Amino acid sequence: MKIDMRVRVIASILVSVIIIGLIAVLNLTLSDAALNTNHSLKNLPPSSDFWFGTDSLGRDMFLRTIKGLQFSLYVGILGAFMGVVIALFLGILAAVGSRKTDRIIMWFVDMFIGMPHLIFMILISFTVGKGAYGVIVATAVTHWPALARVIRNEVNNIKNSEYILLSKNLGKSRWFIVKKHILPAIFPQIFIGFILLFPHVILHEASMTFLGFGLSAQQPSIGIILSEATKHISLGNWWLVILPGLSLIILVKCFDSIGESMRLLQNPQTRYL
Repeated sequence: MKIDMRVRVIASILVSVIIIGLIAVLNLTLSDAALNTNHSLKNLPPSSDFWFGTDSLGRDMFLRTIKGLQFSLYVGILGAFMGVVIALFLGILAAVGSRKTDRIIMWFVDMFIGMPHLIFMILISFTVGKGAYGVIVATAVTHWPALARVIRNEVNNIKNSEYILLSKNLGKSRWFIVKKHILPAIFPQIFIGFILLFPHVILHEASMTFLGFGLSAQQPSIGIILSEATKHISLGNWWLVILPGLSLIILVKCFDSIGESMRLLQNPQTRYL
């Protein structure tokens, strides 16, 4: 990779990290008092006092958006982590197991990839009880297949390496080889896969909540904000949709930019997800 390209990639990572960090800091420093209803302040357009305006109940939309993005980060972390754990277990099992095990797991991978994500997530969320728990489980169960395939291919590429064959000849167990040799070798792919799962999880959480199949109305969420805004957009209150929606897009783009930039730094020739 050329030096100027590397500088741009690192700069992209830094900018994205700063934006994500700013959201976390604002969430900790801003008071929740502005979330209380105040009908004397309802439906105010963006101003120096209310950067994102107010909603039909007089609540500060900037604070609601920050709280919603923070909750999206929470859901994204748990959903992406669970998805990576599933992908890691099945990907390694497919590569180091028997041919029959590999065929069965890859059949499941193809089946999950072929299913409509949103419909499948809604069914899973209903099955486990909806709410935050349902959203996290639904996103985790549906977002592991692509990464599992990547992990399987990476393990297949290194499992016949000399140092692994030497470890086998020395009588080391399969678990020892996976723990000491395979996991450290594929850790960069795992970490990048985790980062790249983030935007998928966050967007699908917002989509499910917007459609009414995700989080409850009492929980802060961009999906809930956008769902509520559709009832008032015909009144000309454009800020209720545009500003929270753009904020969600920026957050998703930040994680996508970090993942793609790290992918390019790690291996410019490989595409992971």
